[in-house]
Amino acid sequence: MRPVPSLHLLPAGAAVLLILSGCDAKQPANGPPPKEATGSGSAAAGPSGSVIESPYGTPVKDRVATLGFLNKRNNITRAITLRSGESRRIGNAIIKLGTCERTAPWEDPAETGAFVQLFVEERATTQEKLAWHKVFSGWLFKGAPSLNVVEHPAYDVWVKDCAMKFPGEEESPAAAASSSSAAKPAGNPPAVPAPAPAEAVPPAGEASARETPT
Repeated sequence: MRPVPSLHLLPAGAAVLLILSGCDAKQPANGPPPKEATGSGSAAAGPSGSVIESPYGTPVKDRVATLGFLNKRNNITRAITLRSGESRRIGNAIIKLGTCERTAPWEDPAETGAFVQLFVEERATTQEKLAWHKVFSGWLFKGAPSLNVVEHPAYDVWVKDCAMKFPGEEESPAAAASSSSAAKPAGNPPAVPAPAPAEAVPPAGEASARETPT
């Protein structure tokens, strides 16, 4: 086995790369992921432990968020779709969605957010063993990403969309009936009756002869 060079003998860039190499998915896992990272249930809970439901819009359990995930080592970006309480493992990173939210149609300005947790299996130095760490837990906002940022040298996560509806956004039955009646009927169009022939007009001389008294 080749000895690992001391960090103080390496250039700054090489030292960083050496530390980050401990996060490689090919490294043997030191232990299973924490239950918090893989357990079901929303992470955005109130003080009593229950999820805070809104009287408007899609229930928390039925909301679906689309997140962007970037691996800075290989510059590969992918879109991840998660339901509330679900998690997804990619290499040595686990992304968990607590819930997502967007402003109602009558609220201004429009905003979309998601409560996200990021767990990474890594080591701080080459002497330490691989271990899972929660590196981020909080709300991310699509329109204001600078309000809360995932600060990690290898990974980044951001919000792309939150699939939920509010009352009034569904297509109304009247609009559906109107569009259905406006559609073209199937089959051949009905035959149009031919116009009735016009009554023949007698010549001018004949009309005058008939009108002349005897």
